[in-house]
Amino acid sequence: MRIVFVAVLVAVLAGCTSQSDDQPPIIAPQGPGEQAKTLAPEDFGTDRWVAPSEADLEYVARMIVHHRQALDMTALAPERAQHETVRGLASRIHDTQGPEIAAMEQWQRQYAENAPAHGHAADLPEVDHGSMPGMATDEQLAALKAARGADFDRLFLQLMIAHHEGAVQMAVEVLSSGSDVRVEEMANDVSASQTDEINRMKAITIP
Repeated sequence: MRIVFVAVLVAVLAGCTSQSDDQPPIIAPQGPGEQAKTLAPEDFGTDRWVAPSEADLEYVARMIVHHRQALDMTALAPERAQHETVRGLASRIHDTQGPEIAAMEQWQRQYAENAPAHGHAADLPEVDHGSMPGMATDEQLAALKAARGADFDRLFLQLMIAHHEGAVQMAVEVLSSGSDVRVEEMANDVSASQTDEINRMKAITIP
């Protein structure tokens, strides 16, 4: 009986080894227009670092700057806004986009830490303020700072709606051209939250 048991055990282990060796390769999708990469099963894991695309890098760098301007605008509301609805909206935007900036900066740090070891430059893209949709001009920001009461409320809503629409445009663009899963998650969050806030702002009437 012992000899039979050992023989069966050897056969089972041999079968497991053969099955493991026959595992199909894993296909890793890349960005649009790029050829998918084939990975061996042992090379695939949750801790495996995959280089993001240029579209991902540019989106994160630009959206951080875009968000920072939104924070500059919302910081003016507590002392200048007349309507509580506008102050509440500004507070919500501030509380949402502050953590989003922190998450994007953390993503950039992880990229800079991992890129050199995988043959990629750790440099991050430079950002041109004028190339981003929805950004308020220096003149518009000066006018917003000077405004008070209902005038502030109207101008704030006008500028922030345009600002949000620009952010949604950027998010939609990277969703079609990027390849990084985390960037996709962040872009989806931006698109959903800011589309909702656009609708809220358009529903506010300032006499």
